[in-house]
Amino acid sequence: MGMKHALGICALSLALAAPAFSDDLRDEIIGYMDFATYDSGILVPQQITQEVFEAAVFVDTRDADQFAAGTIPGAVNIEWREVPARLDEVSDASMVILFCNTGSLSAQATFAARLLGYENVVVLQTGLNGWRETAAYHPQ
Repeated sequence: MGMKHALGICALSLALAAPAFSDDLRDEIIGYMDFATYDSGILVPQQITQEVFEAAVFVDTRDADQFAAGTIPGAVNIEWREVPARLDEVSDASMVILFCNTGSLSAQATFAARLLGYENVVVLQTGLNGWRETAAYHPQ
């Protein structure tokens, strides 16, 4: 293998590994982070009163098998990676609450949704586990 070929492969590898963000996207992310408050986009289970529960759409961002095994009553299933492409299915609600088991994957989906302008989308911090243990309201 010649030196030019090796350098070409190295350059191609670096180009593929480097994120390909436009300056506009980078500026949007920086702008969002500059003005986001510590609690923007976050809901804790203790804030889920009966009124909040009845007004919100809950989106379980776990896979279909986990969803089928048990979820928050009335929740719809949109796997976390599909959320940005499918938010229009639920975006008419006054509040859309994304959750997974602990809140980690749904937090990523919430961040993406909020960058896309869906300010009514929040993550349920501590996820389904936290909701089961400490939610202010559980339907009967």
